[in-house]
Amino acid sequence: MKKLFTSESVTEGHPDKLCDYISDSILDSYLAPDPFSRVACETVAGKGEIYITGEITSNADVDIEKVVRDTIKEVGFEDSKTDIDYRTCKIIVNLSKQSSDIALGVDKSLEEKQGEIESLGAGDQGLMFGFACNETEELMPLPISLAHKLAKQLSIVRKENIIDYIKPDGKVQVTVEYDNNIPIRVDTIVVSTQHKENTDLNILKKDIKEKVINKIVPSNLLDENTKYYINPTGRFVIGGPFGDSGLTGRKIIVDTYGGYSRHGGGAFSGKDPTKVDRSASYMARHIAKNIVANNYASKCEVQFAYAIGVAKPVSIYVDTFGTNTIPEEEIIEKINNNFDLTPTGIINYLDLRKPIYRLTTNYGHFGKENLSWEKIIKL
Repeated sequence: MKKLFTSESVTEGHPDKLCDYISDSILDSYLAPDPFSRVACETVAGKGEIYITGEITSNADVDIEKVVRDTIKEVGFEDSKTDIDYRTCKIIVNLSKQSSDIALGVDKSLEEKQGEIESLGAGDQGLMFGFACNETEELMPLPISLAHKLAKQLSIVRKENIIDYIKPDGKVQVTVEYDNNIPIRVDTIVVSTQHKENTDLNILKKDIKEKVINKIVPSNLLDENTKYYINPTGRFVIGGPFGDSGLTGRKIIVDTYGGYSRHGGGAFSGKDPTKVDRSASYMARHIAKNIVANNYASKCEVQFAYAIGVAKPVSIYVDTFGTNTIPEEEIIEKINNNFDLTPTGIINYLDLRKPIYRLTTNYGHFGKENLSWEKIIKL
């Protein structure tokens, strides 16, 4: 049976992603001098204005305004008339310390209070998913893998002046055709990129096709029936926070698996690793990826659930969609035997107290090299 599936990605200049990047930049700035910083940082971006809020408890002294301006500059925004200017935008900071009620459960878990184990407690209740499949070399679904690579290429051709008239904001969407759950071709590609005033749309379409799409999408996945929609509105001059407000955590499907798999309700960016929304999602991906890499299944979804202040997950769920080579009960047993799924166990195993989070913000948190949760091990 043939069917279509679509995933999207956005560039680092998308207003929501700009907010994610600012939040993770602030997080890293605190973790670098104080690895035990507690950070839950939210960013809102609007016309000419950035608003920082949330809770931070740390021994570090960080110039937040400088971090924000440096981050906006790095992304490439410098025009208040069409997006935002890192030099002149207004920055409002409204931060407080972590709630003592939450800290009470995080500092010492329920199990530690009862003398069972020593571990931090989960920073909140919640459910987290991890996923992997053998559709790509990085064991990610093909639609989101291609979408991320195209969005990243949009930024590369801009920053390297390969296409000198495009600007930071942009979105990509890729539709893949499957035949009996096997990806066989790319059906549709949508690319919308911000550009300078008076850009010739025909030249833009030609450049995007040649220097972005054809550089990324394997030619064997494209055919005469593949449809291309490049800047279909005809104009995209106003972008970034000028064109649309931005908010941390509003692109969680982009951050995870492009809708191909389920995902938890909690966002990642701006959160230190005591927040299981982030750390347990990374661990779930690590485990799902290694179940596939060790040939126990060709597709695997893992779910953990936590209670606030409690160290151990309240549930572990595995679904291999009928592709498993050993019983799923045995896979769960391997998870329990090989991994410490308490917050302290995850943080130590994945080495999550380092300032690594700016590396994760853009083009997905999964499927990248050199991240600890992407390492393949022998189970």
